[in-house]
Amino acid sequence: MPKPSSKGLFSKETKKYLMSTHFWGPVFNWMIPIAAIADTQKHPRIISGKMTLALALYSMVFMRFAWKVQPRNLLLLACHLVNTSAQLAQGYRYIDYHYLSQQNSVKE
Repeated sequence: MPKPSSKGLFSKETKKYLMSTHFWGPVFNWMIPIAAIADTQKHPRIISGKMTLALALYSMVFMRFAWKVQPRNLLLLACHLVNTSAQLAQGYRYIDYHYLSQQNSVKE
């Protein structure tokens, strides 16, 4: 992250950061958790269990990467933290719909 300076957004460091993949990679990566959060409003029968698991594991791995890379990429870390949370919520909805709620209705 660029150090604050008197020039603010127009400093050389800020321009360099805003033109780097260290910034734009996470910005575009935010589309994944935004889509997952939007999907929480849809019916759970459309959730793919395999894809949800894959995206949760992917985000967990890249959270570690974002922390270990130098300089730390906190924007990427936040993106993957939100995505992991959203995927775990979707995973719970998937398990509840396909396994737990059906067991409850069969017992009744």
